[in-house]
Order: sequence, then structure tokens, then C-alpha cells
Amino acid sequence: MGNTDYINEDLLQSRKAKKFNLWLGMIGMFMMFAALSSGFIVYTASGVDKGIKTLLPNTFIYSTLMIVLSSITMFVAHKATKDGNTSRQKLFLLITLVFGVLFFVFQVDSWSVLFGRGITFVNPNASQSFIYIFTGLHLAHIIAGLVVLVRCLVGVLRKIPQADNLFRMDLASIFWHFLDLLWIYIYVFLLLNQ
Repeated sequence: MGNTDYINEDLLQSRKAKKFNLWLGMIGMFMMFAALSSGFIVYTASGVDKGIKTLLPNTFIYSTLMIVLSSITMFVAHKATKDGNTSRQKLFLLITLVFGVLFFVFQVDSWSVLFGRGITFVNPNASQSFIYIFTGLHLAHIIAGLVVLVRCLVGVLRKIPQADNLFRMDLASIFWHFLDLLWIYIYVFLLLNQ
């Protein structure tokens, strides 16, 4: 066995470990939101508050549209990476980033709409505080996702080796689609409990 075989084996093991860690992190995130959902259900069932008691802002619809579109453009960017089409990858990664930033902007605007209605994080109806908890924690993960997307874009702009580019895009794609599905779950959960 040559020295490059050891290097390739180490790189392969490192990539497997990174992908495994990503899946562990996503399972942890899912469990956190499942626990929050359970907490909300138990709290409202206790009779203290009877749910959110307000309509969700329309901006949640716009942010949902943005994140679904971003998932589609991420799929196209990932496919372009597999095909070796870096110009298409760059374009669709950039579009995904724009949709991700717009999602963030609509979420923050939703908070201002809620605040304008007198629904703040600290209020007598703790059920309403859950809106901020769910969306705030999801936004923290969106920021992480945007950083991952920027890293992918920088990598392709710097013309990193195709194998590294594809590995970055694989991880970014998995994480971004997970964030999309997580938001849809949160939005539907909040809709059903408004």
C-alpha cells in the first residue's frame, strides 16, 4: 500500500464521520422540536391557556414559499454539482442563498406583525410565546444553513477539487432540505394550534 492509499482512506473515514455527525445533529434538532411540540400540547391541555388565540401573520406564508423555492433551487444546484456544471451550480447556489435570506427577512417581519398585535415573547398567554420559541430556534438553524451555503459558494468560486465540492454540496443539500421540512412541520403545527 502506498502513502496515498492511507491518505485516501483517512479522507474517506473523515467524510463518513462528518456525514454521521450531520445526521446526529439533525436527529437532535428534530427531537428538540418534538419535545417543544409535546410541551406545547401538554401546556395547552392543562387548561391554563387554550392555544395561541391569534391568527398567524400572512408573512409566514411568504416565508414558507421562500424556503420551498430554496429547496428546489438547492436540488438544482446539487444536481449541477454532480454533473460537473460549476456555472449552473454557482447560479443556483446564489439563488438558494437569496431565497434563504428572504425567508429570514419574512420571519423577522412576522415577529414585528405579532409584536404590533401586542403578542410579545413575555405575555400572559404563554402559548403565544411558543411562536417565538419555535420560529426563533428555527431561524438560528437557518443562519447556520446560510453559512453552510456561503461556504459551498466560496468553495466553487475558489475552484476546489470536484470531490471536495461534491462532498460539501452533499452535506449542505441534506441540511438545507432538512431545514425546509422542519419549517413546514413547525408552520403546520402552529396553524393547527392557532
